[in-house]
Amino acid sequence: MSHTTDQLLVIHPTAGHQHRATVIFVHGMGQLNTTWEAGFVKELAGRFPSVKWVLPQAPIRPVSWNQGMLRPSWFNVWNLPPTPSEYDEESIKKSVSTIQGLIRREVDAGTNVKDIFLVGFSQGAATSLCAGLTSQDEIGGIVSLSGWIPEAHRHASPAIYRAPPFPILWCHGTNDKEIPLSYGRDAEGFIKALSKEGASPGLQAGVITFKTYEGLDHSTNDTELEDVAAWLSTQLQS
Repeated sequence: MSHTTDQLLVIHPTAGHQHRATVIFVHGMGQLNTTWEAGFVKELAGRFPSVKWVLPQAPIRPVSWNQGMLRPSWFNVWNLPPTPSEYDEESIKKSVSTIQGLIRREVDAGTNVKDIFLVGFSQGAATSLCAGLTSQDEIGGIVSLSGWIPEAHRHASPAIYRAPPFPILWCHGTNDKEIPLSYGRDAEGFIKALSKEGASPGLQAGVITFKTYEGLDHSTNDTELEDVAAWLSTQLQS
């Protein structure tokens, strides 16, 4: 059963199942958390009855790419694909703080931090990656669906990015025009460079699993959903 609190949507573990883990799912620009709850997340929730799903809702703000129209957005975007110099510092900081706050809330409620996962689509993936890779909380992992890591944020906050001590699943369509596959590959290189520099003893080679989907545009498909389900199942069994 799900419920909302100030637009935060929560799907609790199925009755009779003990809470095993929490997935925080972060939607993309212009989207509603209820849309994902009714589709992609609903399908996953049915397969993981012991998982709690937390779906935050982005605030409504002017989006420059849409001629300043008000849309749900984690931060402002001027172009699609976003240019390297774009940087809505204030909104990114607030959105990252929101996601990190949800992680801490779960920990404070008794959930082991390693049993908390971030999953995001597009701008939600970018926000999840910025939050997870700059947090001191060693969460269970991150899933990026058609995501990227804003280049300007990397340069503005280099001291707080760290080698991820957790696995990352990266899913990206080959025909994505809004966030091209090259943006995903660029972020993969950035994370691998962090891993080399960080030399974390707990970090293993292959921490990033990068999957591409031939012909897929800026969306998801059934194959991607199956890959996310398989990855999450592996993490929950480890």
